[in-house]
This record gives sequence, structure tokens and C-alpha cells, in this order.
Amino acid sequence: MGIQEEFEQVAAIVKQLPESPPPSDDDKLMLYALYKQATVGPVTTPRPNRFNTIYRTKWDAWKAVEGKSKEEAMQEYIAKVKELLAAADAAAGESKEEAM
Repeated sequence: MGIQEEFEQVAAIVKQLPESPPPSDDDKLMLYALYKQATVGPVTTPRPNRFNTIYRTKWDAWKAVEGKSKEEAMQEYIAKVKELLAAADAAAGESKEEAM
């Protein structure tokens, strides 16, 4: 399987990430930034004004990964999603042990 196919599969999985433990805002921003870099490329829009804090924060995160190639962004995105899934699996295992 090529990196593009794996990236697309992982991107579909992200929509179903378990909420326990919930991904941090920083994790969500990193996923957003890497996804945008992998699918769109470098930021081409002007930075949103300070009153649009959500869009500005997303823009800043995307800008922070601007130098990465499409492939690098895909690889880092895949690794980050796998890290989040492993954390969710570990948390689920701990929850099962506590219930016993």
C-alpha cells in the first residue's frame, strides 16, 4: 500500500477517533495542519485578523508546518493518528481492568 492510500484510510479513521481519552486541542491542531499541508500545500491565504481566533489559530498551525513536503506531512499525519489510537487503546484497556 502506498503512502497516499494509507493516508486516505487514516484520514477516514480520524473521524471516528474514540473520545476516551479525547485528543487535546494541540493534537487536533496538529492533525488539521498536517492534513492541510498534505492535501492543499503551503498556506496561500492571508492570516485572519485577531477577531477570528479559531481561524487564526488554525492558520498559525498550518503555517508552522509550511516547509514540509506532501509526503512528509502525510507520514507525520499517519504517525500522529496511530499515536492517538494507541493512547485510546491503552485507555480502553485500563478501563476494562478497573471494571473487573
